[in-house]
Amino acid sequence: MEKKLTFGMIKPDAVRANHVGAVLSCIENAGFTIKALSMLQLSPATVASFYSVHAHRPFYKDLCAFIASGPVVAMVLEKESAVLDFRQLMGATNPLEAVDGTIRKLFGASIDYNAIHGSDSEETAALEISFFFPSKDFV
Repeated sequence: MEKKLTFGMIKPDAVRANHVGAVLSCIENAGFTIKALSMLQLSPATVASFYSVHAHRPFYKDLCAFIASGPVVAMVLEKESAVLDFRQLMGATNPLEAVDGTIRKLFGASIDYNAIHGSDSEETAALEISFFFPSKDFV
């Protein structure tokens, strides 16, 4: 089976709590290959553009403020069934509803501070990867 790519982002709450290494270990232990990795501080305008699909949702402004509040770690991950497998590894959006052993259950504090973002489809993954890694020069 062909390996696919997905996008993931460790959010500011997990970065502030020094969980980056532990989250990356979870990802690697689940069989993903990290193809690209970047820690960066996003401007409010960049965050607004990235999450523009949610602009009409009531949580949009709070989400943008949160993501711009500190460094994030953007990642390109590779694996067969990358999108589906990563979504399962992340767990439910609300850590209280997430399965034991998932990233959000382990490192998320609430539905708003849930440690990690991941693409919801291969199409979204392609867009999110090109947003953060436009050169596509992956190892």
